[in-house]
Amino acid sequence: MEKKAVSKFVSIIFLTLMAVIWVIPLLYTFFSSFKSEADIQSNAFTILPIHWVIGNYQDVLFQNTSAPVAKWFMNSLIISVSQTVLVLVIVSLAGYGYSRMKFKGRDAIFVFLMATMMFPAVVNLIPLYKIMDTLGWVNNYLAAIVPGSAAVFNIFLVKQFMQGIPIDFDESARVDGASDFQIFMKLILPLMRPVLTVVALFTFTASWNDFLWPSIVFNDIEKMPITPGLQLLQGMYALDIAHALTGALIAIVPTFILYLFTQKYFMESLSLSSGVKG
Repeated sequence: MEKKAVSKFVSIIFLTLMAVIWVIPLLYTFFSSFKSEADIQSNAFTILPIHWVIGNYQDVLFQNTSAPVAKWFMNSLIISVSQTVLVLVIVSLAGYGYSRMKFKGRDAIFVFLMATMMFPAVVNLIPLYKIMDTLGWVNNYLAAIVPGSAAVFNIFLVKQFMQGIPIDFDESARVDGASDFQIFMKLILPLMRPVLTVVALFTFTASWNDFLWPSIVFNDIEKMPITPGLQLLQGMYALDIAHALTGALIAIVPTFILYLFTQKYFMESLSLSSGVKG
């Protein structure tokens, strides 16, 4: 019993330490966004501002024509939400097909699909850009939405989860005259909520935080997402730390809110089986 208590105490200390290490930079960024540049330069190691100002947000959001942060924010929101919806549609249908439907070469195709995960994503950048250019999608939202819509890992995750749903459910529905589409929509899809929640969270976060691919496929400042756009903001305010930190804080707001309000579903979905009732 003492060993268990000591182990629990050590775990709590460790997790608390990790939380503090993560939270301190976030708090510093938050409070520094309300500091003047002179305040940051003269009191760099203090967290709370000496004089609170909101001018940084006004400058970054509304008085910056060469670095339109508000426009970048909306671009990122459109791209991330659209890609998340598209991913959910594709991976749910693909997972259903690979786990429930029988067709020639199904297993071989899935093995080949999994084998593509061995190649680093950077290998695809040049051919992918060439495809986008051929389709006329450079500087278009579609170039940031479509390429990541069929992530192999998400398909694997959904397929494995779906295999945990008893096949007896399908057979009972077929006896009642249900088609494959009806089985998928009315029976399988509601049971897939936990794993689809994880896929949605990971997809939105990855799309919002993606830096490399948008930096390549967008060269129009007005159409650029916020993550690569922050690089331009940092370049404009090379010596203005307050504005750079303000832009960074604005960029993390959606993902922070997303995890804040969906943490319940995220924790449920870690087991990847909470939606299946025996």
